[in-house]
Amino acid sequence: MQLKIFVWRSLSIACLWIVLNITPSILPGSGVANGYGSVATATLPDVATRVVNLNARLKPQPVNGQKLQRSLDRNNLVDVIRQVELGWQYQYETYYEGKLKSQYFELPEIQQQLAKIDRSTKTKSALLYAVPRPDDLQLILVSAQGATVHKTVKEANAKTLPEVAKTLRLNIVNPQTTSAEYLPPAQQLDQWLIQPVAADLKAQKIDTILFCLGTGLRGLPLAALHDGRQFLVERYNLAIIPAFNLLDRQSTTLKGLQVLAMGADKFTDNANLPAVPLELATITQQGFWQGQVLLNEAFTLQKFQQARSQTPYGIVHLATHADISAKSVKNSYIQFWDRRLQLNEVRDLRLDKPAVQLLVLSACRTALGTPNAELGFAGLAVQSGAKAVLASLWSVDDVGTLVLMSDFYQQLKTANLKSTALRNTQIAMLKGDLTLGNSSIRRVRGSLPSELQSLQERDLSHPYYWAAFTTIGNPW
Repeated sequence: MQLKIFVWRSLSIACLWIVLNITPSILPGSGVANGYGSVATATLPDVATRVVNLNARLKPQPVNGQKLQRSLDRNNLVDVIRQVELGWQYQYETYYEGKLKSQYFELPEIQQQLAKIDRSTKTKSALLYAVPRPDDLQLILVSAQGATVHKTVKEANAKTLPEVAKTLRLNIVNPQTTSAEYLPPAQQLDQWLIQPVAADLKAQKIDTILFCLGTGLRGLPLAALHDGRQFLVERYNLAIIPAFNLLDRQSTTLKGLQVLAMGADKFTDNANLPAVPLELATITQQGFWQGQVLLNEAFTLQKFQQARSQTPYGIVHLATHADISAKSVKNSYIQFWDRRLQLNEVRDLRLDKPAVQLLVLSACRTALGTPNAELGFAGLAVQSGAKAVLASLWSVDDVGTLVLMSDFYQQLKTANLKSTALRNTQIAMLKGDLTLGNSSIRRVRGSLPSELQSLQERDLSHPYYWAAFTTIGNPW
């Protein structure tokens, strides 16, 4: 009898300890320390068990505007982030017509995951949610340390935010525009998206921002936002993610990986890409990366699958047309030599088995400013199975792409992060330090195709040439 009482008391104490230590951080309003939405990271006795339980009971569903407002009114950031994460996962799964691989974490665990990443990568990363609403823009900044910051930007409402975003896109995709045309909208968007949390980013010494963006913002050329002195890419490493819980968070070194470089320079129903053979040769023949080139007739889905079955290529580079349509996922595609691979078929490439650390789409084109196309673009990493994707919002001309890709792969050999390699290349271009004349392309045997000879000395400092390229997914 005494033994039974002892066991019962022990179990009761254990259950009470679990309730006190676990339950508060998942109850509405818990974890909020002050009126600014500060959330302390909880100490969790069994994170694995808790995550399993959360995944079992939380399902993706559309964001309910009234429910979200109630959570904002209570300053319940745990619940706000839960609604945003699940709501945006629902959007991506609806667009891609299938379930996406995810592991759900609440706010305290997100902070723990960021702390783990910071330790392994020796960086300071922050997650910035930007949630557009009819009357305002909600910003939530989450990092491994310090307060979780919540800001409301009243000026960026459903009328003004799309207008400014559209103006920036229109001016940047035209390389003939001047800074007097593209800087005002770039500075206004920086004022709305970055400046409200700029002091917090500085105080926490953040160097890498993961943007988790809502409708209307996922197609922004974030690198080109400007604070009046510098572009955003000059201040931070940047990446777009669909949701933190859809992110493959594990950091892996790229050293020793091989590249499968594929593409085509001739097309029957798309513009030719005459610089592609030189682009592929530059990547694999400059001592940058060991790898294999499959060009034109060899650039088929069957050849791709055969090559991947023989060698676990950690980087896949596709120099071909990729079109993300405003209509639907079935109208969006990556062009192989023998067929168009629809975007909802990209998962069939099985880039997660074995894991591809980086998928590069060097001639991607997105229907800017349309919700469906934005979902297709920002969801590329999770849909493909690759840890990260480097893709462009618009199709940059051959010379610009050739120079950027040449330098990017050179930077990738020594940079500690994928996003840092891209950032270094973009800064070199915007400062005018990187042109065709001084790039490593000159050292490749052979010369430019005749179609490109007259474009050799083009000024590549305009954002059109470098701001289109974005890291999607894991930036580490």
